[in-house]
Amino acid sequence: MNKMEFLAPALCICLFFTVAVGADAAGGNEQPSGGCCAVGKQLAAPAAETVPVEGQASCSQCGMDRGKFAHSRMLIEYDDGTSLGTCSIHCLAVKLASAIDKTPTAIRVGDYGTRKLIDAVSAYWVIGGDKAGVMSSRAKWAFEKKTDAEAFIAANRGILATYEDALEAAYDDLYNDTRMIRERRKMNDMKHMEPK
Repeated sequence: MNKMEFLAPALCICLFFTVAVGADAAGGNEQPSGGCCAVGKQLAAPAAETVPVEGQASCSQCGMDRGKFAHSRMLIEYDDGTSLGTCSIHCLAVKLASAIDKTPTAIRVGDYGTRKLIDAVSAYWVIGGDKAGVMSSRAKWAFEKKTDAEAFIAANRGILATYEDALEAAYDDLYNDTRMIRERRKMNDMKHMEPK
């Protein structure tokens, strides 16, 4: 049994805490600029413009614009011919845990620098560092080239990792990140209710 198969059933409890995140997005509760995905006041992306993306324009978990988060977006394809897109490895981890009856055939991720969709398993991942993550306080970025990952680490810190390492880190961070997202949404909701 691999780590993903082992961790997915155990994460069902964590999914309870993330249902409202997806439900809010599906219900049309749009987030203000930066939304709940950006931890900090600025996007962690190299550039903030929206780029065209494959498949769904919005994250299937949280509803965030995948074009704005093209540097961290993910696309998963299943053996039954279906696919879904997310804004980040955080949302991908939730989707993988909730679809334990489906077998992934391909998982791709946006290269942090070029935003090109690349194979997530063969990518060079960087965990942590000084850049704010997407849907996570501990960032997880993918790079097609090892030299790009190493240059990122030299400039922003973090550790070089594999896809399995990054996915395991996403699962490890799920509870705290979900709490952070809920608190951020609550603060944003309260801000919108204040008289102007």
